[in-house]
Amino acid sequence: MNLLLTNARVYTVNPRQPRASAIAIAGNRILAVGSDEDIEAIRLPDMQRLNMHGAFVLPGLIDAHLHLEHTGFAMQRVNVDAAPSVEEAARRVRDRAAHTPAGEWIQGWGWQQALWGDPFPTAAQLDAATQAHPVALRAKSGHALWVNSLALHLAGVTRDTPDPAGGEIVRDAQGEPSGVLLESAMALVARVIPPPTPQQEEEATLAAMRAMNVAGLTGVHCMDGAGGIGTFNTYQRLRERGRSTLRICKQLPVEDLDAVIAAGLRSGFGDAWLRIGGIKIFADGALGPRTAWMIEPYEGEPDNYGIAVCDPEQLVAWVTKAHAHGLSVTTHAIGDRANRAVLDAYARVRQGDRPPSPIRRPLRDRIEHAQVLHPDDVARFGQLGVIASVQPIHATQDMFMVDRYWGRRGRYAYAFRDLLSGGARLALGSDSPVETFDPLVGIHAAVTRQRKDGAPTGGWYADQRLTVEEAIYGYTMGAAYAGYGEHELGSIEPGKLADLTVLSHDLTAIVPDEILHVKVERVMVDGEFVV
Repeated sequence: MNLLLTNARVYTVNPRQPRASAIAIAGNRILAVGSDEDIEAIRLPDMQRLNMHGAFVLPGLIDAHLHLEHTGFAMQRVNVDAAPSVEEAARRVRDRAAHTPAGEWIQGWGWQQALWGDPFPTAAQLDAATQAHPVALRAKSGHALWVNSLALHLAGVTRDTPDPAGGEIVRDAQGEPSGVLLESAMALVARVIPPPTPQQEEEATLAAMRAMNVAGLTGVHCMDGAGGIGTFNTYQRLRERGRSTLRICKQLPVEDLDAVIAAGLRSGFGDAWLRIGGIKIFADGALGPRTAWMIEPYEGEPDNYGIAVCDPEQLVAWVTKAHAHGLSVTTHAIGDRANRAVLDAYARVRQGDRPPSPIRRPLRDRIEHAQVLHPDDVARFGQLGVIASVQPIHATQDMFMVDRYWGRRGRYAYAFRDLLSGGARLALGSDSPVETFDPLVGIHAAVTRQRKDGAPTGGWYADQRLTVEEAIYGYTMGAAYAGYGEHELGSIEPGKLADLTVLSHDLTAIVPDEILHVKVERVMVDGEFVV
C-alpha cells in the first residue's frame, strides 16, 4: 500500500529533521518526510491519503526487555498480582480448581511477598485451596516459585533434597521444604510440569502480540530464559505464516550456547521481523525475594547478601566463548555486587587476549535492569560501551522495597540520569509480565519517578528523571540500537521501515502527569495498520 499521511505532528527522533507534518510511505518503507506541501506533491501508484487531524506520530515504540510468550501465558493463568493477602491468592487458586479437572496443573503469576510481609507463604496455605491439583505460582519478580505439597511430591523434593547451585529450597524450622523455591531451585518443580503444545504456545504469543500492538508497541526484545530455543521456534512459525504483528529481537539462553554456536548463529542475524540479539545470562536474583546479589547485606538482615546465580569465573568463560563466535551477551544483574561482577567480566574479556569475533561490527553487550549500582561503577557503562537496558516502571513499583531493604543505596537505584551523564546508552522496556508492557506507563515513570497516584510528591530520587525526549529515545532508537536494528527502525526517515505509533496528544507538549491519559489511536507495522 502506498500512503500519504498529512496534517500530523510528526516527532521523527531524527536529529537532522526533528519535526514534520507529513510522511510518504511506499509499500513497507518510508519514502519521504516533510511538510504537507512537500509530501502532497509526491505521486505514487494507487496512492491513498490519510488526514491525521493533528495526531502525534512517533516511530514505532519498541520494548527492549520483556517476556513475550510468558506474557501470553500469564494472561491465561491464575492472576495473583496485587492480591492483598495470602488468603486472597489461595482463594483465586480455589476458584480455578473448581473448574479444572483433578490432576491437572494450576499455574499462576504475580504474588508479592512485599505486600504480605515475612515469612514466605507455605505449601500448606495452597493445600487449603486444593489437594487434587498440583499448584505452581511464580512470584511477580519471576525469581521465586510457591507450590503446594502435591507439586513438591511430584517433583520429588524432600528434606533430603540438596539446594542446587544458585538456588535455595526454603525450609521450615524442622528442615522440611516449606513450599517456596528460589532462583535455580524453581527448576526442580518446573521440569515436571507438562510443557505447552506448539498450538498453545502460538495462541499465547498471538494474544500477547495483539495486546502489545493495542498498547502502541511495534517491536519487542524477548528475554525468555530456559526454553528460549522453543519460543524462538514459535516466533519463526508465526513469521513464516505471516501472522506476526510485532517485530522480535530474541535473546537466547546461555544453556543453549553450544547449540547456538553449532548452528552458526550470530548476533544481528535475521531480518527486521525476527533477529538474534545475544546470549542471556543471569548473574543474580531479584529484589522481591531478596536474592539480588549485594556488596553489603540487606537492611536488617546482616547475613543476607543475596544469591550469586552465576560464578564470576563462569561468567567470564561464557562471555569469552560467546564473543569468540560473534555473539554479544545480555546479562541480568540487579544487585550492586552482581552489576560489578558483570562489568568486571566484560572488561576482562574485552581487554584480554580474546579470539577475534567473526563479525566486523563491535558486539553490543548489555546489562538488563542495572537496578542498583555502586557509585564507582556508574561511569563504567559508558567507558566500556555497555548498554543499560532498564525498566522505568520498576523504579516506581520497587521504590518502597528499595528504601526498606537497601536504604541509602537507593540513591543509585535506577540511576538513569547518572548513567546518561556517564555516557551510557539506555534502552527502555517493561519486563512484562512482571509489570505492564504499556509504554506510556513506562515513559511516565521515567519522566516523573512517580506512581499513577502521584506518589511520592516530587518524584522518587527526582534528580534521576529523564526528559520526555530522552524517554522516547529509549523506546525507539535506544531499543533499536540495542537490538542491532537501528538502520531500519527507531526513527522516521526515508528508507526505514514504516513502523509508526500514533497518539492522541504530543507527549513533548503536555505536562508529564497527563501522559497516562494519552490514547493510542493507531499503530502501523511494516506499512500496514494493525490497530
